[in-house]
Amino acid sequence: MIADSANSASDIFASLMTFIGNKIASEPQDNSHNFGHGKAEYIFSMLIAISMVLISLKLLYDSIYTLVYGSQLTFSWLLIIVCIITIITKFALYLYTHKLYKKYDSILIEANMKDHRNDCVVTSFTLASILLTLANIYWFDGVVGIGISIWICLTGCKIFIESYNVLMDISIDENTKDLIFDLANNYKEIEKVDPIYSTPVGHQYLVFLVIYVNGNMSTFESHRLADNLEKDVSGLEKIYKAVVHVNPLI
Repeated sequence: MIADSANSASDIFASLMTFIGNKIASEPQDNSHNFGHGKAEYIFSMLIAISMVLISLKLLYDSIYTLVYGSQLTFSWLLIIVCIITIITKFALYLYTHKLYKKYDSILIEANMKDHRNDCVVTSFTLASILLTLANIYWFDGVVGIGISIWICLTGCKIFIESYNVLMDISIDENTKDLIFDLANNYKEIEKVDPIYSTPVGHQYLVFLVIYVNGNMSTFESHRLADNLEKDVSGLEKIYKAVVHVNPLI
């Protein structure tokens, strides 16, 4: 119950970070931030991840100590009621944040969604450990505490890695690259396409594309071709903006 309550306390911090991060990330582009403020959500998701890992390490220490030296749990039906209410509440929050994640595709909302899902599983194990005390099985309490702490730590590490990759400008995935190449290949005037360069902007990507056309094509026609390709690529779900540069093929 202590581990579960600490996990719930971290949810308050996570929700606060989600609120602040989304508020900053939703700010439009300006002269100082030409591509908007989308990366703010990844900075705040890293703070959530770090807090989850720190809490999990403390819980892991306490759980191992309890398992080694033992403890006597005083059974109470109030604990059962609290667990059931917590499970119902967390599952409702999971359904709500899952709906928001599908709509906005935000890593902050995804982090909260996964946290609520984990909480349902975690509290279910807590409930099981309390019920087992009726059969004088006390060791399961320490085992559950260890399991909860490891679960929280793994979730925090995964969120941290996802955020770190975006802040370190990870490239767009191969499937989206293939879609971009397919769009370029739809134009018979394009004779060659260089490897794609990209950088994250929030949960989307800024894409740089170099195409080659016949050197005898007029400047007007080549730039109209580039503009049309930019519109096609920018229409993809993961693309924030596409920049196409035209070179003559010699």
